[in-house]
Order: sequence, then structure tokens, then C-alpha cells
Amino acid sequence: MQVRSPSPLTSASELYDPLNFRKDRLLKTLVSTAIVISAFGLTACNEPEVVSEVDLPTIGSPSDLTAFQGARAGQAEFGIQRLGFQLARSEGLTNYWFNPATGACAKITTDQGRYSEVEMVAGGDC
Repeated sequence: MQVRSPSPLTSASELYDPLNFRKDRLLKTLVSTAIVISAFGLTACNEPEVVSEVDLPTIGSPSDLTAFQGARAGQAEFGIQRLGFQLARSEGLTNYWFNPATGACAKITTDQGRYSEVEMVAGGDC
């Protein structure tokens, strides 16, 4: 048990009351935790997501996905999304991917788990 020195507002019975000590310790812990959470929350508030060149796939570009032809569909999809493309629509095994930042549209056909055909088409096709 920690013994605190008396202050003008503390009576002798409060000094050795374990319940008051636990309440005081809990209050300090809660306040410290709230400050830490607030600090982390404020630093993450208005930070835009920055995609560095390290995060971009080694093939393709935000306006051309033809280099993805022959790639495994499941693995390549994340790379396409990292380049800014969003799935616009699907027709059977053909997916249309649109990049709103560049206006590019890609028509990608999948066969046996691979991109068998990747064609850049007019943005209106998406």
C-alpha cells in the first residue's frame, strides 16, 4: 500500500483507505487512456490515403491494364484496385473495370482462373 503525505483537504482516515486509493488509481488510468486514444484519433482524422509507388503493382498503369493479360485473376485483382480501378459491371466471365481518376475502362475476360483477354475500351463502355 502506498502512503501519501497529508494535504489540507485529506483527512487521516482517507490516507489509509484502500478503496479511495483504488478509485484514485482507476481515475488516473482512465484519464491517461482517454488522452492517448484522443491523440491517436486526432492524428488519423484528416489524413488522405497516400499510395506510394512502392504500393503500386509492377505492371500496368492507371490508364492501361493490358499487361495483366495472362495473370491469375485472384492475385491480379488487388493490383488493379491499387491502380485506382473499380469494378463497374460484370457480364458472365467478363468484367469491366473503370478508373474514375483517369476515365480509363478495361474489359477483362477470365478463363480457367486467368485473365485471358484484357482490352482497354471507351470509358462509356463501363
